Parts: sequence; C-alpha cells; structure tokens
Amino acid sequence: MAAPESFTFTVGARLEGRHGRAGVIDTPHGSIATPAFIPVGTKATVKAVLPETMKEIGAQALLANAYHLYLQPGSDVIDEAGGLGAFMNWPGPTFTDSGGFQVMSLGVGFKKVIAMEAVDVRSDDVIAKGKERLATVDDDGVTFRSHLDGSRHRFTPEVSMGIQHRLGADIMFAFDELTTLLNTREYQEKSVRRTHAWAQRCIDEHERLTAERAHRPYQALFAVIQGAQYEDLRRKACRDLETIRGAGGTEFDGYGIGGALEKHNLGTIVGWCCDELPEAKPRHMLGISEPEDVFVAVENGADTFDCVNPSRVARNAAIYVAEGRFNINTSRFRRDFEPIDTDCDCYTCANYSRAYIHHLFKAKEMVAATLCTIHNERFTIRLVDRIRASIEGGYFDEFKEQSLGVWKTLSRRG
Repeated sequence: MAAPESFTFTVGARLEGRHGRAGVIDTPHGSIATPAFIPVGTKATVKAVLPETMKEIGAQALLANAYHLYLQPGSDVIDEAGGLGAFMNWPGPTFTDSGGFQVMSLGVGFKKVIAMEAVDVRSDDVIAKGKERLATVDDDGVTFRSHLDGSRHRFTPEVSMGIQHRLGADIMFAFDELTTLLNTREYQEKSVRRTHAWAQRCIDEHERLTAERAHRPYQALFAVIQGAQYEDLRRKACRDLETIRGAGGTEFDGYGIGGALEKHNLGTIVGWCCDELPEAKPRHMLGISEPEDVFVAVENGADTFDCVNPSRVARNAAIYVAEGRFNINTSRFRRDFEPIDTDCDCYTCANYSRAYIHHLFKAKEMVAATLCTIHNERFTIRLVDRIRASIEGGYFDEFKEQSLGVWKTLSRRG
C-alpha cells in the first residue's frame, strides 16, 4: 500500500485567540507553505499561461477538475501519462476536486457562479432562468449529460474516487452534493446526510484503490463540509465526518469547507467548522480569492484555498492592484506607459505598459489574456505569501488593517 506517511501537515505560528495559523503540508511532489493560494487549472492548465510560468510566479500547487478531465481527455489517458503533474509538465503538488461543483452547476444552470448572498425565495427545484437541467441527484449518485456532446454519464462516490486516483493528484476531495442558498432548510439537512454517506463510500473506495495502486505515490483525501449558512448543520457535518473510518482504519487526511455561503458570514462559518475540526489536519476553503475574503478565511482557520477568479477576470481585461480592480481596456489607458502596478514584481509589470496591454485587448490579441493572467495570479499569490509572513512575524492584524484600508479605494473614488 502506498505510504500515507508521505502526506503530513505541520502547524507553525498561530494567531492568538483565533484559528488562523501558518504551517507546511508535505506531499509526495513537494511542500506547500500555508496559508497558500492554489491557482485553478481546470483542464490541466491555467488558461493562457504555461505551467512553467506558474512556477515562476510563485504558485506552490495547482488544482484541476475531475469532471472536465474525465470528459476530455479521459482519466485513463492521464493515468497512462504518469498522473496529472507529469501530463501537464508541472513538478509540484496537485489537487483535484471531485466534480461535485459541476454536478450542481449542471443541475441548476448557474454555470460558473454561485451567489454568495441569500435571498428570500426558497426552492428545492432551483434552476437558472433560461437554462436546461443537465444533472439529477439521487442517494446513490448523479446522472448527467455532458456539456460537450450531450452524452449521458453517471457519477457515484466510487466513480469519482476512481477518476481522481487515475488523475493522480496529491490531494483529492470526497464526492459531495453542493447545494445553493436558494434550497430549503429541509433540503440542506438531506444534503448533509447524503454527503456524509457519500464520504463513507469515498473513504472505503479510496482505501481499496490505495492498496491496489501501491505503485503510485500516496494521494491524500479530504472530506467536504456542507451545511450552507446553518450553524448546527455545519458543526454536525464536521463532527460526523471526523468519525468516518475505512474498513482498514483509514481517516480523512484533511477537510474542505465547501458549499454555498453568505459572503458576510464567511468568517463565522469557517470559524464554526474550525471549532469542530481536528487541529492537526489541514483545511481547504473552496472557491475564494478576493482579498477581503482571503483575510477573513485565513484569520478563521483556512490553510489553503482555490479560485478561478484571478485568471477568469484577467481574460476580460480586469486587473488587480492594491487599491482594487480596474478594466485596462478603457480609453484612459491608451497612452498610459506606466506598468500595471509599479509595486508588482511580476513579469508583466517588469516588461509591459498599460498602453500596450490596452492595445492588445482592443486588437483582440491572445497574449493580452496571458499578460493579465500572469499579473492577477501573481497579485493573489503574493498577497497570501505576505499574509503568511505576517502570521509568522506577529503583525497579521496590522497588515490586514493596512491592506484592507487601501483595498477598493479605486471604486470609492469612483
């Protein structure tokens, strides 16, 4: 059996009186100093950027998507290539998500975005306006139609584990049912029970496949916590997941805090979970990257987190700087020959002007997306690196106050 001891987590400096901490996750493909931002390379690539470039800008690990790679090129192809890292020429640690988010988005038609604010309407037959339901959930798994060609497929916890083991990521996530804030309390309760049952099936299959695939490096498995905005459901989900064991005694290696949540309650919800989760295991926050969210999540106990946003908005000419976000394709940058950000150390800021990048977007040149993605990913990675340094150096609160005091001043200036 592949050695579970090749995956470890060591806690270092802590925030006094809070769950926030710095630490190190060790994996078969390298170490991750935490807190850490994990850029998303959905289809085994961060869109528009070479894996080598992601290493140069400081990415410690990348996350890819099991659903998309299952459909194309196929998890068997990636397994034959030697795993995700070898396939994409990425030397460091890798994560894969379980496909649960895509199941939800296919089912309700919201595609890439889940609202982070609750509304008064509650419905368990949620569907986005003008969208077609492509996935249906039952207690055994999910049946869905491919967004690529309409072909019919079936995901169960066992299928998800099989796909992720073949993908070969260092950190995988248990298959879960992701709800929305529109779902009723009754459905959220049902979803937490279903996710718990699926987690047990995932760890059983993970234990079996780890023994079967002993020729491959050990892959860590994280459980995923659901419960939406309800404190009792979140706490119960954490306690119940922590008790799960495989037949051979296998435990979860860490935990993912997932599901729909209200943005203004982000820190509270992360805190509820970290009250209950074992201190000695890492916690991953799924799907955040905005600076204010990062500070809140880290302070309340998140060790790693991922989000597609830095690369997605870059492809639409949106740029991050310390003062907020602006669109570089607006006319005022046509003759602006300064870098995007004079304080940034990325390749783009060292070599290109705002005017040039403005021109690239207007000319519809593909390299525009490359240069902006490099900057946005570096901005986010660097911010989290500095947060980690502030925890280790004992000045987190001062750094948070300074950073968030400046953040969004662009929009406040109009």
